[in-house]
Amino acid sequence: MDRKKLLHDIIFTSETKSAKLFDILLMITIILSIIVVMLDSVAEIHDDYGQALFIAEWVFTILFTIEYILRIAIASSKLKYIFSFYGIVDLMAILPTYISLFLAGYQYLIIIRVLRLLRIFRILKLYRFIGASSYLVESLKASRHKIAVFLSAVMAIVVVMGAAMYLIEGPENGFRSIPESIYWAIITLTTVGYGDITPLTPLGKALASIIMLTGYSIIAVPTGIITVELSKKKKSSKKLSKCCSECGCEDHDKDAEYCKVCGKKLGL
Repeated sequence: MDRKKLLHDIIFTSETKSAKLFDILLMITIILSIIVVMLDSVAEIHDDYGQALFIAEWVFTILFTIEYILRIAIASSKLKYIFSFYGIVDLMAILPTYISLFLAGYQYLIIIRVLRLLRIFRILKLYRFIGASSYLVESLKASRHKIAVFLSAVMAIVVVMGAAMYLIEGPENGFRSIPESIYWAIITLTTVGYGDITPLTPLGKALASIIMLTGYSIIAVPTGIITVELSKKKKSSKKLSKCCSECGCEDHDKDAEYCKVCGKKLGL
């Protein structure tokens, strides 16, 4: 096996012991680099250990730069890797440190390195979770029109409620404009309630109570819409999957030829 092929197997796969060791070391390095960035953002720690953290960050950046260049060099399709999701994430993980040489403060953007931990799905063979997440994505797409109508209705409610609260309370009670009153209606409807603006009149408090109660009922609506679509997708998937006549197992891939439980050949 030539050296390039060996490096390719180590860096891009996780089948051999060397590849698994590389992936584990990569994960540890990514986590350590993220910890360095977070610690450096704490003023007290930055004042005491800023220089050490600065050096550590550059060490991690150089290591990731070497890794990125190696990935490009040994990739079977260089452009495909560069413009792939992981290729872009790998590049974004090192760019902020270099940009910070010219623009101060941009080094904290390297927290994007946390996205590189998505490689753990490949390392730990968690493909089934990716497959399960596709159900959620498909359900969100299928329910997008219903959710859009729901959000439009919610926006109409907060605009009306916000305008009404502006008329009831007025600038003297903190509701200085309709947009600010709409902001209050949104944080009240979503039950966030920052408390920076509060109604003072009895009528304003009554309207606020109605908005709060409405908020509890509204929160459940999008959840219900998505749940229904998830249920539909699951039923549709079960209908398309093959059933074993021997053991009755239905949890098979659509293109499966043999039962994964008893090994019997599956029918149509």
